[in-house]
Formats: sequence, structure tokens, C-alpha cells
Amino acid sequence: MGIDLGEAKQAVVVIDHDSQVLARRLVRAKAAELGAVLDWARDVAVEHGFVDVTVGCEPTGHRWRVLDQLAAHRDMALVCVQPLLVGRAREAEDYTRAKNDDRDAVLIARLVAQLHCYVPERPDETWARLRHLGARREQLITEHTACVRRLNDLLDCAWPAVLEAAADPFRSANWCAAVSVVLAGCQGHPERLARGGLARFEAAVCRELPRWGASRRRRSIIEAVFVALNDPTGVWTQRRGVLERCQWVLADLHACRAGLATVEDRMLTVLDDLDLTELVTSISGLSAVGAAAILAETGDPARYDSPRAVVKHAGLCPRDNTSGTFHGRSQISRRGRPGLRLAAWRAVWGALHHNPVMTTRYRYLTTRERNPLSDGQARAAIAAALLRWIHVVTTRRVAWDPATAGSEVMPTAA
Repeated sequence: MGIDLGEAKQAVVVIDHDSQVLARRLVRAKAAELGAVLDWARDVAVEHGFVDVTVGCEPTGHRWRVLDQLAAHRDMALVCVQPLLVGRAREAEDYTRAKNDDRDAVLIARLVAQLHCYVPERPDETWARLRHLGARREQLITEHTACVRRLNDLLDCAWPAVLEAAADPFRSANWCAAVSVVLAGCQGHPERLARGGLARFEAAVCRELPRWGASRRRRSIIEAVFVALNDPTGVWTQRRGVLERCQWVLADLHACRAGLATVEDRMLTVLDDLDLTELVTSISGLSAVGAAAILAETGDPARYDSPRAVVKHAGLCPRDNTSGTFHGRSQISRRGRPGLRLAAWRAVWGALHHNPVMTTRYRYLTTRERNPLSDGQARAAIAAALLRWIHVVTTRRVAWDPATAGSEVMPTAA
């Protein structure tokens, strides 16, 4: 049975192994109401002499999970077909991109009959929770980055002097607390706060510091922000409106940071529940949060046949580009989960200078005489190695061994 899932309209078709259509239906119902359709498809299969029916659909949205649960309650097999394959099959039919729900249902059923399908991941409650926490963390990181960029652009327009008050202002709790005090009390005119004097301003910043997760004041930063209060640089006509807007953006930034801390704490709790914290943190330089972000994208590593399958799932496996005497530039496939690729990439940036095996591997890949890799290429190769290490330590329940991990590159380097 092939089904093209929609919000309130479902196209269903039942075919045999020779791709001959046995029956078809157009059902106006939501995914949760398709139990009767599954029973109907089973009756059609039995009527034509088959033992049972296999259900096939695209893994788009959340509706396929609802259908999977309905099929499981009826002991029916459900498999998924990649939307990319359906799109390619649609063009292969008559070299056009003509599309309708009934046609897509037939294409899905035919691809299942030809075994161009896969058994979807069915995580338990703990792994499913980790997946959702990882998605929430990624959303908050994106929002946090957007807030920082927005604040930087706004202040650079109307009050650029304050950006020079700290070397890395948005990572400085003292700077954030000082700017928060200014934005809350200046009413668009920072110079008004300067009339109260440095001591009064510093006391207000110290009261604000705990809200930003700090208790120790940095007098140099606070004084630099105070001096910037009287700086006339910037577009004056924009200053009042910009600073009012900055107050809201800074509040959003604070909320993102608080939300990130909460989500990461819960991710670590899930990692403890899975008894994986000690194993994954045995990899030098890899934080528990970084490992949790990777595992949120991979799901249970035991479902992969080999460590290489995890790398392929992330789209980090290299692909050749040769034909005859032509030898093009090989690149990673980029087919898989972009979120997993990003999580591994971020983890490598944090671990590279704290993991001796990664450092040695990076140095070798970028300095070897034959085919030296660029910085980004070397980091991608190390990210792939990191995914293999995580698969081994989590599935075999063994701590990471630098000697074993280093053997991947040492013989080649020698």
C-alpha cells in the first residue's frame, strides 16, 4: 500500500509485486483516522491471494509516525521511501515534473515493491526526548546568534563606542549587565546616566550582574561603558529608536541564554539516564553537551551496522569524481542529516586543541606532501572520525582509547 500523506486528504493505492494497481482510494481524513484504511488495504491484499500488505509512505512531517503507530497496532509492516527518490521517479516516468497525489501514491508503492525503501527509526521514549531537546537547543542557538548579530548592527549604527568597551562584548557578563542598565534607564539618551557619576552607575551594574550569571565585576569594562555614555559617535536621529529596540533584543538574548542552560541541563540528564555520559566524555576534548547534541541527531547508535554508516548518515563520507582519465575534486556527499553534520563540526572546533589524536591527525592531513587538505577539509575528516569513535564507545561500552584511535592515522603518517 502506497499512501501520499496530507493534512486532511490521503491518496491510497494497493499494488502487487508487478506494480499492477489492485485498488485505489482518495480519503478525506487526518492521519490519526486511517485505521479503517489500513484494514481495507489488508482485505484487498487477502482478496487477491496475498498474506498481508506492506505500508509505504514518505517520512515527511509527523504524520508518518501516526501512521506507523496505527500499522504497529495491526502487526503491519511500514517502510519509508526517500522523497528524493520519489521526485526522481516522477521525472523518470515521462521526463516531466507533473505531480498529483494519486500519482505519487503509485510511485511510492512501486518503489517499495522494488525495495527502494528503508525501515524508519523507532526510538523509545528516552531517545525521542533527546531528539526533541536537541532540536530545541539548535533553535535557541540560531535565535541567540541572530540576537547577537542584530544587536551588533543596531549599536554600530547609533552607538558604536559601546561596542569597544570590551574585547568580546557579547560574551562578557559585565558588558551585558552594563548595557542592560543603560538601556533600561537612559530612555534613548545614554548621556543622562553619566550625570549620576561612575559610582552610582557601577553600583547599578553590580546589582544587574547576577541576572547575567556573574558575580565578579570588571571595573575596566564598566568604566569603558560609562565613558561611552557621552560619546557622540553614531547616527543621532536613529539613537533613541535604536536603543529602545536594543532593549527588547537584549531581553531576547537573555531569554535565549536561560533557555539554552535549561535545555542543556535536561540533555545531560537524559545522557545520564542512558548511562552514556562517562563513555562519551572519555573522548578527550568532547564535552557532554557536545556529545548529547550528536546523539540527539544520530539516535541510538546501536541501530547502525557499522561506524561508517553513521558517517554516511551525516553526509561526511567522501565521494569520487572521476571518469576515464579525468580526476576531479572529491567532496563529501552532503547527503544525510545536516543537523548531525553541524553537531559533529561544532564538537570538533571545541575538541581539536584538547585532543592529541585530533591534533596529530589535523597536522598530518594539512601538511602531508601528497594531496594536503585545507583547514575545512581536515576538520570534516576529523568530524567523521569523531562519529566513528562515538559509535564504538557507545555500542561496545568501552572507554575511548587514544592508542586505538590514533592507529587510524599513525601508520599512514609513518
